[in-house]
Amino acid sequence: MNDLKFSVILPIYNEQDVIKEVLTNLKNYLEQNFSGRYEIIAVNDGSTDQTKEVLSTVDGIKIVNHPYNKGYGATVKAGVKESDFDWVLTFDSDGQHRVEDIGKLLAAQDGFDMVVGARTGYKGPAIRQPAKKILHWIAEYLVEKKIPDLNSGLRLIKKEYFLKYKHLLPNAFSWTTTITLTFFKESLNVNYMPIEINKRQGGKSTVKASDAVKTFMLILRIITLFSPLRVFLPATLMLLGLAAIDALPEIFKGNINDSTIILIISSLITFFFGIIADQVAAIRREINN
Repeated sequence: MNDLKFSVILPIYNEQDVIKEVLTNLKNYLEQNFSGRYEIIAVNDGSTDQTKEVLSTVDGIKIVNHPYNKGYGATVKAGVKESDFDWVLTFDSDGQHRVEDIGKLLAAQDGFDMVVGARTGYKGPAIRQPAKKILHWIAEYLVEKKIPDLNSGLRLIKKEYFLKYKHLLPNAFSWTTTITLTFFKESLNVNYMPIEINKRQGGKSTVKASDAVKTFMLILRIITLFSPLRVFLPATLMLLGLAAIDALPEIFKGNINDSTIILIISSLITFFFGIIADQVAAIRREINN
């Protein structure tokens, strides 16, 4: 295992019952295995329970307190801002992650810009899995790569690249999805290591059903920034297909419906918008590089 130094960031919201135990286990493991090479940054995202008071009793960590709840992504950004090392490692504060898996990620870092813990076995509440699978399939289609885990919260990231793309990351929970897609589309090196997680021991999840729609829109936004034709070309083909279906009943009569003409024109407009967007994306990449 290499000797890199890293900052462990814990986003925390209403975890008064478990956060002390999570931090104690984390500190013990890190001290035994990586003494002098780490720091722990606990970011309290405006908790309304006694989380802030519990954190104040824990020695040897940096504490950031938000005055109100800003979101999972905003909390991670705040932790990265306070970090002193070139690598950051995000670690959930609800007891789901196992401290031993930190060693797995660090051991798999060489030559990669991000290492993600790919969850096996239990992956969270069953009710969320259908929507997650749909979003996962869409993301894999858009980036043209297999993604073992789209939104795992346990990940080791080169700080340089996190800061470079920070402006693309939302303040909500879906920052994990966004950074995964961004790294793939920018041809950065991403590694996955299998891990298992525990059922959450702490407070309630803040993820809502409406967040699936927001995540879908974020996926489209990111892909449109990097590879617009992956969005515009299927839309063009869909409109042309509808135009063909609409034209079939009338074409043998030598007529063309107004709706058919509208669909064909719409497909052409969509296609040329895609071409323009693709050129803009190419110019943007050239400027940023």
